[in-house]
Amino acid sequence: MDELIDILDENGNSTGETALKSKAHIGGLFHPTIHVWFYTKDGKILLQQRGKNKETYPLKWDVSVAGHIAAGESPEIGAFREVEEEIGIQIQTDKLEKIGIRKKEKKHDNGIWDREFTHIFLYLIDENTQLTKQDSEVEALKWVSLNEFKFLVENEDGGLISSAKERHLEIIRTITSKL
Repeated sequence: MDELIDILDENGNSTGETALKSKAHIGGLFHPTIHVWFYTKDGKILLQQRGKNKETYPLKWDVSVAGHIAAGESPEIGAFREVEEEIGIQIQTDKLEKIGIRKKEKKHDNGIWDREFTHIFLYLIDENTQLTKQDSEVEALKWVSLNEFKFLVENEDGGLISSAKERHLEIIRTITSKL
């Protein structure tokens, strides 16, 4: 879905401009995104398999919820909206734990040029929470232990986005430190 997003400079500051997401991706314009990693008290993490029709990394396993922050939206409200859209639950924004912002620049073979500042959040959740995946965006959801996730990260054939290895290992370390 094409949506209006804020445009950022190379340092992550607002330029005061907006553009359609498709235009930002074609032109390589920096813009804000969110990642929300769901985890449980007993050390499980929720992985999302990207939809088969996604323009980048179709059917690869990755972050629990990811998306673009709409123009004028805060990262927390963007996270709330994306979580509700992709996995069908409402979260409490005050329980989002922001662990950082990561600058990403990746030019894909299909012409998409991702230049993003990703606001990364953790969210503690009960594994039995009823999730409803958005069929157009999400192929599947699964809970895995942190050890299973680490195994998938360290093995190229694990079905994860291979270029995200360092990001995934950082998430494992951060969640492990909270348990």
